[in-house]
Amino acid sequence: MTTPRFAVLGAGSIGCHLGGHLVAAGYDVAFVGRPAAMDVLRERGLTLSTSVRPPAHLPPDRLTLATAAEAAAGADYVLVTVKTAATRAAAGDLAAHLAPGAVVVSFQNGLHNPATLRAALPGHTVRAGMVPYNVVGSAPGTVHQGMPGRLMTEPDDTLATALRKAGLSVEARADMPEVQHAKLLMNLNNAVNALSGLPLRDQLGLRPYRRCLALCQREALAAYRAAGVTPARLGPTAPGVTPYVLGLPDGVFRRVAAASLRIDAHARSSMWEDLQRGRATEIDSLQGEVVALAAAHGRGAPANARLAALVHAAESAPRTWSGPELYAELRAAR
Repeated sequence: MTTPRFAVLGAGSIGCHLGGHLVAAGYDVAFVGRPAAMDVLRERGLTLSTSVRPPAHLPPDRLTLATAAEAAAGADYVLVTVKTAATRAAAGDLAAHLAPGAVVVSFQNGLHNPATLRAALPGHTVRAGMVPYNVVGSAPGTVHQGMPGRLMTEPDDTLATALRKAGLSVEARADMPEVQHAKLLMNLNNAVNALSGLPLRDQLGLRPYRRCLALCQREALAAYRAAGVTPARLGPTAPGVTPYVLGLPDGVFRRVAAASLRIDAHARSSMWEDLQRGRATEIDSLQGEVVALAAAHGRGAPANARLAALVHAAESAPRTWSGPELYAELRAAR
C-alpha cells in the first residue's frame, strides 16, 4: 500500500495540530491557510505542545505551506478545518483540484459541514470527523493540546492507521451525527469561556459559569427532543444528566467531574482565541445552531440567543463577564 499524502485546508490551530503530527510521523502534508498564518510558520516553523510531553518543533523546511486550495492537488486525504462559515467557499475552491478518489474529512465544529461538503463535492467521499479535546494557539507558530482525548471519525482504516502512527488516538464511529450533537452540547461552553476571560479549568471550577452552560444545554436538549435527536454519550455522564451535574456546588462538582477537569492551566476555548485576535467567532454554528433548531420546532432558546448576542458584541467591543453577572444576564433573557 502506498503512503497516503495529506492536505490540510484551513491550517489554524486544529489544522496545524493534525497536520503537524502527521508531518512529524513522516507523512507528506500540504498546509493551506491564511497568508498571515502561513508567514508565521514560514518564519518560525511549527511547535506542537502538550502538558504531558516535551514540545516537538518542526522547522520551516519541513513544512509545505500554501494559501490556495490548488496545493491540495494530488492529496489522498484533505482534512478540512476551516470555520463553518467558510465551508461552502472552501469546498468550491477545492472542487477543481481534488484528485480522483481523494477523501475529504471534516474536522470542524457544527452539525452540517459534512453535508455541505458532500453537496459541493459530488463524486468524492466525505467523512465526518471530530476533535473532541481542546487545542489552541498558545504563541505564534505554537499549537497547544490542553487536555487528553481521542479523535473520532467515520470508519476509514487508512486514515486511522496514519493518525495513530502520528501519535493521535482515534476511535471509529458509525454514529457520527449523534456524536456531533453531543459535541455541540460540550461546545456550548466555548462562548461562556470566551466571555469569562479565564482558562478553562478555572472557569469550569466556578459554579455561576457552569450554571450558564447548564442553561444553554437544557435548551439544546429540549430542542433535540423536539427534533427526535438522541446525542451520543461521549463521557462518564449521560448528556441528559450533565446540566444537573454542572449545577452542583463547586466541591461536589470537583469530586463528581474530576475527569472533566483534567485540563492544563493554559487551555482556553478557541472562541476566546478568536476574540483575542479580533477574528469572527463560530457562535452562529454553536449557540446559533441551538436557536435555529429550537425555532424550527416551535420552541425558544433565549439563553443561547442572548449568549450569542453577547459574543457578537464582544467581537467588536471585547469585555469580560463575572460568573454571577453572566448568569443573571442569561436568566433575565428567559
